[in-house]
Amino acid sequence: MIIVASSFLVYSDYLEKRAIYHVSGADFFLYRPFIFLMSSICYNKREMGELLMTIEEAIEWIHSRLPFGSRPGLDRVEALLEVVGHPERKVKTIHIAGTNGKGSTVAYLRSLLEEAGLIVGTFTSPYIETFNERIAINGKSIPDNDLIQLVKKYQPLIKQLDQFEAVAGITEFETLTAMAFDYFLMKKVDVAIIEVGLGGLLDSTNVAVPMLTGITTIGLDHTEILGETIGEIAAQKAGIIKQGVPVVTGNIGPEAFNVIKQTAKEKNAMLYVYGENYKINYLHPDETWGEVFEFFNEAGKIPQLTTPLLGQHQAENAGVAIELYFVYCQLEKLPFREKDVLKGLKKSRWPGRMERLSNEPLVVLDGAHNTHAMNRLVENLKKEFKGYQINILFSALRTKNVREMLERLQQVPNVHIYLTTFEHPKAIELSEVSDLASERVSIVSLWQFGLADILEKMTNEDVLVVTGSLYFISEVRHLLIQLGGDHEV
Repeated sequence: MIIVASSFLVYSDYLEKRAIYHVSGADFFLYRPFIFLMSSICYNKREMGELLMTIEEAIEWIHSRLPFGSRPGLDRVEALLEVVGHPERKVKTIHIAGTNGKGSTVAYLRSLLEEAGLIVGTFTSPYIETFNERIAINGKSIPDNDLIQLVKKYQPLIKQLDQFEAVAGITEFETLTAMAFDYFLMKKVDVAIIEVGLGGLLDSTNVAVPMLTGITTIGLDHTEILGETIGEIAAQKAGIIKQGVPVVTGNIGPEAFNVIKQTAKEKNAMLYVYGENYKINYLHPDETWGEVFEFFNEAGKIPQLTTPLLGQHQAENAGVAIELYFVYCQLEKLPFREKDVLKGLKKSRWPGRMERLSNEPLVVLDGAHNTHAMNRLVENLKKEFKGYQINILFSALRTKNVREMLERLQQVPNVHIYLTTFEHPKAIELSEVSDLASERVSIVSLWQFGLADILEKMTNEDVLVVTGSLYFISEVRHLLIQLGGDHEV
């Protein structure tokens, strides 16, 4: 059985930006940023996915698309969204960018909005526990069957778009971005929180039409793509600022903030600035795990707030989330209630960020994967684990400044670093860092053996910290849970 979908033509408002392409002898117009002519789509039952598909096959197909960050730009994802009816324009969205802290901020904000009774979608990356968690509603990952149905829907559409050179090669992240918006529209979420994948300006999530945006922190990361200076990177992050859409900024240095401030001025976007419109007063570590702080903004003071994530910077991330929630309530004319903030923050959860996975022995996972985040981790280790022997199992992607991160870690007293690699196409090659071996740095060829050796030697005066890459800690976390660690968070 062959099903034929009639040709359709979509016209753009941007006629002055028209460009003509020749595909298979037929002219079609590409008006940036949309694709405007799609030839007849013909596909049979197999292409429609009426045959059985497993979740493994669905995820394998998604992974078969070009990798994340391989082709910055919005033309391809906009073409795909055009074909499926632009769900991104029909979902209320909060868009979050930042070098570090954006994932934690998403988790805090989601919990606050849920506590207020809202249905909240989240699109985040990378995943720590399961692939499906990247698209979630109220903290529940997209079910296998729903993800399979989305893959069945998108396979033939992307196959057809791949025939047009102008938009061929839709990437894995672009595919997931479109699927996320489609899913959130289908499930009628009240609001979706969308985390930028890389940068902001040219990230595929920048197709969002947000009601509110947030920029958490800005530091040097992905310099090969985003630029080698703070100013250049700030310009990429500021690319998510839209005309007239409010922006909440985190604890950002003056060079980066000046770029954001200028962009907001050009876009007539109201700024809510850390240290000016709102602030936090850090109090002390929580007696169990986490941080206690106070929050101040124009609504007043909220005392004795507790975040379940360890590290003073997590109090700052929580502050960004609370201010985002405050502005959201203003926009939606909802009450901003102290009790919702207190309860919501305490309930929040975000694996892999100063996460205590086990108490005996004490095992902590942290996804610090650049120098900016490593500085924060070093501060936390010095403050929280005085007197401990600190064992660090470290691996990273070779695109990162591994030597600089290791230099930072060696500033921690009583530390020994086990430098290793893991299964990832961009993981560091030990042959390239073997010269870093020293009295405080051991080279471990297989991280599983290194982990077993550390755990066997640990006493009550030891802590194991796994860090360097979110991809790496995800692998280690999975194994430790399989082995039966007393998962704390």
